[in-house]
Amino acid sequence: MIFKNSQLIFLNFALMKKVYLDNASTTAIRPEVIQEMTKIMTEDFGNPSSTHSFGRNAKTILELSRKNIAKYLNCSAQEIIFTSSGTEANNWILRSVVKDLKIERIITSKIEHHAVLHTVMVLESEFNVQVDYVKIAPDGSIDLTHLSNLLSDEKKTIVSLMHVNNETGAVLDLDRVGVICKQYSALFHSDTVQSIGKTEIDLQKTSVDFILASAHKFHGPKGVGFAFIRKNSGLQPLIFGGEQEKGLRAGTEAVHQIAGMSKALSLSYENLDADRKYILELKTYLIEQLEIHFSGFRINGKKDDFYNIINIILPFSADKTSMLLFSLDMKGIAVSRGSACQSGSIKPSHVLKEMLSEEDLKLPNLRISFSHYNTKEDIDWLIQSLKTL
Repeated sequence: MIFKNSQLIFLNFALMKKVYLDNASTTAIRPEVIQEMTKIMTEDFGNPSSTHSFGRNAKTILELSRKNIAKYLNCSAQEIIFTSSGTEANNWILRSVVKDLKIERIITSKIEHHAVLHTVMVLESEFNVQVDYVKIAPDGSIDLTHLSNLLSDEKKTIVSLMHVNNETGAVLDLDRVGVICKQYSALFHSDTVQSIGKTEIDLQKTSVDFILASAHKFHGPKGVGFAFIRKNSGLQPLIFGGEQEKGLRAGTEAVHQIAGMSKALSLSYENLDADRKYILELKTYLIEQLEIHFSGFRINGKKDDFYNIINIILPFSADKTSMLLFSLDMKGIAVSRGSACQSGSIKPSHVLKEMLSEEDLKLPNLRISFSHYNTKEDIDWLIQSLKTL
C-alpha cells in the first residue's frame, strides 16, 4: 500500500504543471544552439591547435565565433578571450591586475557576486591590497558621489562594479562610471554576466577595461564564457600551459561550446527588442497580480530595475520563510531567494543585507526572473500557488 501511494505521488508530480522562473540562475538552451553544437561535435571534432585539416576546420569555427561575439559588442575580435565561466574571468582579471599590473587598491561594493567578493578578500590577504567598499542606497543602487570621493584619494586603483545585480536587477550606469574612472585614471572592471545578451553594450562608447559573460545566462551551454580584455591592458595568464587564446588562457578550447555560445548570443541580440518588450510585459503583469492578491508585498529595489528580474518581500509571517521555496517546488514552480551559487546557505542574502533592516531580512522574499519562454499562465500559477501557502 505504501508502495502504491509513493507511485501515485510520483505520478502526480510528473504530471504537474512545471513553471521555470529562475532565469537569473540559468536559462534553457535554445534548440538552434543544441543543433549547432551537435553538428560540430559530430563533424568538427578536431583540436583547433592542430595543423591538419581537422584542426584547421575547428580553428576556423573558433575564430568565426570570436569575430561574431566581438561584432555584437563593437570591439576587436582580438579582445575576446574564451573562458570556462564568468567566475574564472573575474578571478583572472582581478588577480592579474593586482599581481601583474601592481594595482594598490580595489574599489568594489558589498552587493557584488561572490566570484568578485571572495576573490577580492583573497587578494586583500595575499597581496595586502587596499579594499574600499562604495556605499549602497536603500534601493540597491551604487552611490556614485561616494565613488568619486573614494577615487579622489589618488592610488593605482581598479573599480569593480557589476552591471546588473543578479539578485535585485539594480542597473549600474556603465557609461557614467566609465567616465568617472577615466577622470581619475582608474581601471574599470564590470561583471556583466547578467546583462550580456539581454541589453546593448557598445565597447567603443563605454569606457570599461574588462567585462565578461557566461553563455548559460543567455540560452547557451554551461561551462563556457568569455572575457573582454581591452587591448594593451597588460594582463597575464591565470592558467599556464599551451599558447591558446593569445597565450592568455592555456588549455584546448571547447569548440562546440564556444560555437554554441556564439549562436546563442546571435539569437539573443537578433531577438532582443521583441524579447525585452515581451518580458517587460510579463514583469508588469506579475506586479499587477501581486498588487491585487498580496497588497502588502514590497519590491526590493526599484520597480523599473532590469526588465527580467524582480525581488519581492511577501506579506507572510517570518515562520514561512524556510519552507517557501520548498512549497513552491512541490507545486512545480522554480524560483529562488538569490544567487544559485549560495542556494545551500541558510544565511540571509548578502545583497539584501545591505538594503534591508534586520526585521525585513527575516521575512519571506523571492527572486523571480523571466525569459521569453515564460507566459502569463506561468504567473497565474505562481500567484495561485502563493495564495495557498
